[in-house]
Amino acid sequence: MQIFEVVMLICFGLSWPVSVYKSVKSKSTKGKSVVFLFAIILGYISGILGKIFNNQVNYVLILYCVNLVVVGIDTALYFINKNRERRNNIENEDQSKGHDKNELYTCTHAIGKI
Repeated sequence: MQIFEVVMLICFGLSWPVSVYKSVKSKSTKGKSVVFLFAIILGYISGILGKIFNNQVNYVLILYCVNLVVVGIDTALYFINKNRERRNNIENEDQSKGHDKNELYTCTHAIGKI
């Protein structure tokens, strides 16, 4: 029966926009697994192909496609946020190194005056 498949897709479909919202709001990858996201994408693609190959092209296929798009958006946000985190880490490292250089310069400059 397709009703159970529809209920499953609707339940999953309701959770993905929440995940996308959290990704946008937090601008972080914490709590996200790219492996999990790709596994979900593979599952939706398999479901879509199963529908097509079994000549069951109907409204359920639309639910698979919508969910696939939303999970794709969440995956894209993962990589955007991961890139943002890397940039922030590099900037923080540069700032801390710059701070250490200033302290070293100040100490060397002070010793040179003695």
